[in-house]
Amino acid sequence: MSAATRSSSPHRVAIELGDRSYPIDVGAGLLGDAATWSSTPAATCALIVTNDTVAPLYGERLAAMLRQRYRDVHTVVLPDGEEHKDWQTLNRIFDALLQHGCDRKTVLFALGGGVVGDMAGFAAASYMRGVPFVQVPTTLLAQVDSSVGGKTAINHPLGKNMIGAFYQPRQVICDLDTLQTLPARELSAGLAEVIKYGPISDLEFLSWIEANVDALMAREPAALSHAVVRSCEIKAWVVGQDERESGLRAILNFGHTFGHAIEAGLGYGEWLHGEAVGCGMVMAARLSQRLGGVDESFVERLTTLIRRAGLPVQGPQLGAARYLELMRVDKKAEAGEIRFVVIDRPGHATVRGAPDALVREVIEQCCRQ
Repeated sequence: MSAATRSSSPHRVAIELGDRSYPIDVGAGLLGDAATWSSTPAATCALIVTNDTVAPLYGERLAAMLRQRYRDVHTVVLPDGEEHKDWQTLNRIFDALLQHGCDRKTVLFALGGGVVGDMAGFAAASYMRGVPFVQVPTTLLAQVDSSVGGKTAINHPLGKNMIGAFYQPRQVICDLDTLQTLPARELSAGLAEVIKYGPISDLEFLSWIEANVDALMAREPAALSHAVVRSCEIKAWVVGQDERESGLRAILNFGHTFGHAIEAGLGYGEWLHGEAVGCGMVMAARLSQRLGGVDESFVERLTTLIRRAGLPVQGPQLGAARYLELMRVDKKAEAGEIRFVVIDRPGHATVRGAPDALVREVIEQCCRQ
């Protein structure tokens, strides 16, 4: 595919999963277009799951559109932040479903970022053993990553996303206009998940990001459109090959093993997920270099791009022992061995173990003051 920037006109990307296939619609103005919602699952009742940051911006707009299709439209507003991605907050969704007498055909609409999408998806997977849901991501991170592919979860104090289910949405609707209200820090966090696709899968896309990172930071619509669509295309292809992360899909976690340790070690919410992943990619690239997959210039190239995107490139000093302890709880760990996504050659990634002593050296190098 050409690296030329796309127009911001609507695009559709398909997730091919047999009878669970679904479209990802990307474009401006989708939220207020009645045609957007004409193919959502039929039902009497809809529940919007959102948070107290997004609800004032887009909650009523979505509710107004859904009232044209559903007789009863309810909303549950959750507290915003990764620190609320837990059982207590999840139960607020179940409370709303039960209080409104929602049946097994009720459709959940996840309006917000990755936390909202993960929790709404997990609730949909669990309520009455499964009800349909639609992802309406309003952050860059959610549009390019967490809303796509059906991974739903909540956090546990000992590990991120350790309790959840694979459960696919019926549709993903990415309105690019919502990115214009995104705080700058959240935009940068989303760019981490855009950047990751380059070193693991598409060097042409990596070069495009380097050439257009300033345009992305400035929220230029055509640049955002291309970034979201290309990211979704790559993720759709990977998920279509390996829905339940038994092999190939694990490469999408590049930077996440280190990143999740940062989030858990600092306390959820201290760093945004994308900030931790950005820094985690620097650490994973350094580990890749120490294992012979890439050279020093590639590590510096990726580090420079991550820095330009407004993301941290130096890890917090949790101590190497603490990092290792937290990473052993990672979902990719096997029999206590930490498994890392590393670049074995530019544009290609694999999952493998690494000696603790080497990992300690990388952590200490990447976390120096």
